[in-house]
Amino acid sequence: MPIENHAIAGEDKLVRGLGLKEATALNMIDMVGVGPFITIPLIVGAMGGPQAMLGWIVGALLALCDGLVWAQLGAAMPHAGGTYVFLREAYGPRGWGRLLSFLFIWQMLFRAPLSMASGLIGFADYADYLLPGLIGADGGRTLEHRLLAGGVGLVIIFLLYRRITTIGRISLYLFVVVFGAIAWIIFGGLTHFNAAAVLDFPAGAFDFWQFAFWAGLGNAMLIALYDYLGYQNVCYLGAEIRDPARVIPRAILISILAIAVIYLVMNLSLISVIPWREALGSKYIVSAFMERLYGAGAARVVTALILVAAFASVWSLMLGYSRIPYAAALDGGFFRFFARVHPEKRFPHVSLLAVGGVTVAFSLLFKLREVIVALMAIRILIEFVAQAVAVFVLTRRGMQFPFRMWLYPLPALAAIAMWTGLFLATGKTFMLIGLGVLAAGAAVYLARARVLGEFPFAARP
Repeated sequence: MPIENHAIAGEDKLVRGLGLKEATALNMIDMVGVGPFITIPLIVGAMGGPQAMLGWIVGALLALCDGLVWAQLGAAMPHAGGTYVFLREAYGPRGWGRLLSFLFIWQMLFRAPLSMASGLIGFADYADYLLPGLIGADGGRTLEHRLLAGGVGLVIIFLLYRRITTIGRISLYLFVVVFGAIAWIIFGGLTHFNAAAVLDFPAGAFDFWQFAFWAGLGNAMLIALYDYLGYQNVCYLGAEIRDPARVIPRAILISILAIAVIYLVMNLSLISVIPWREALGSKYIVSAFMERLYGAGAARVVTALILVAAFASVWSLMLGYSRIPYAAALDGGFFRFFARVHPEKRFPHVSLLAVGGVTVAFSLLFKLREVIVALMAIRILIEFVAQAVAVFVLTRRGMQFPFRMWLYPLPALAAIAMWTGLFLATGKTFMLIGLGVLAAGAAVYLARARVLGEFPFAARP
C-alpha cells in the first residue's frame, strides 16, 4: 500500500515559529522539571546504594535509542500530534492505524494529565521547604498543598493562552533560570566532591546473578526514564517547527545527550555531599545539600529555583500535549470541537483548556509516587513499543526518511526490548492498570466505530 500525504487538514493555521534554539529549550526544560530533584532518594532506594547510578546510565541509553526513533519519525512527519500521526500512517489510516491512533489519544487522556500533575504535586512538595506545613505531619497532603498545586496549574494555562512565537521567547528565559540552578548545584558538588561517599557500595551491590539486582535496576530505570522523558515534546509541535527535517532530530539528540551528562554529574555531586544512607530519608535533598555547603539562605534560593524548574516543565508539557487532541480532532479521530483555533492568537485554545483542566483536577487528587509508575505503565505499550515497531513498518512500505537513525535497526530493536522490560518492571498492579486503560479504550473505539461504520466495521470496497 503506498504511503499517502500524512498532513492533517487545517494544521496550516498554526504558525511555524520555533527554531532549533526554542525547540531544544522546550525539550530540555520539559526534561528537567522537579523530577531529578526529588527522585534521587527513590532511585538510590531502588537498588540500595550508589550503584543505583546505573539506572541513570542505562536509562540514558534507552532514551537515546528511543530518541532516534522519534527523530526519524518526527523529521519525516512534522505535524501536530506526534505519535497520533506516526501510528496512523504506519498501520493505515483506514485500518489498524485507526484503532492504534485512537488508543494513543485515549491513553493520553489519562497519562498526559498524570504526567503534568506530577510536576504540580512535586512543585507543592518542594514548596514545603519554604512554607512549612504544606505537607502534614503524617506525610500526607494538606488542603493548602492541593490548592497550591492546582493554582499553579491555572497560572500555566493562563500564560499559555497566547501566540506560539511569544511562548518560544518565554521558554528561552525559563531555560536560563533552570540551568542556572543546575550549574550552581554541580559547581557546589564538584568543589566539595567526596569520592569515598560515591564509592560506598554495600555488600553484594553488583551481584549480577541475583534477581534482586535486575529488579532493582528495572525500578531505578523506571524512575530515571520518568526524569528523562520530554525529549519527544518537539514532535508534538511538529507543525509549529521551522525546517523540521533538520531541527527535530537535532533538538531531540542534543537535549538527550546534554541532559544525560547533566543528570549524572549532578547526582554524583549530591550523593558525594549527602551520603546515600542519609539521602534515603531526605525530603529535600537539594535544599539539604545547599544548606550544608552554603547555609540556609542559599538553600532557600536554590529551592526557589527548583520551583521555577518544576513550573517550566509543566509549562512545556502542557504546550505539547494540548496539540494532540487538536490534531486528532482535525483528522476526524476525536471530538470535532477540539479542532477549534483561537481566531486572533491562532492556537488550539479548546484543547489547551481541556487538557489543562484535567491536569489541575488530577493535581488535587493524587500523591507524587502514585502517578509516576502509573503514567509510565499506561503509556509504554502504545506510545513507545508500537511506535518503534512503526519504523520497520514504514521502512517496508517504502517511506523516504530525511533523517535515518544511526546504526539502523539496532536502536529501534533495543528500544522495543528495553521498553517491554520496563513495562514488566512496573509490577502486577500497574501492569493491570495499563492494560485496563487500553482495554477500555478498545471497547470505546469499537462502539464508536460500529456507529460510524469505521474499521473494522467499514464496508469493504
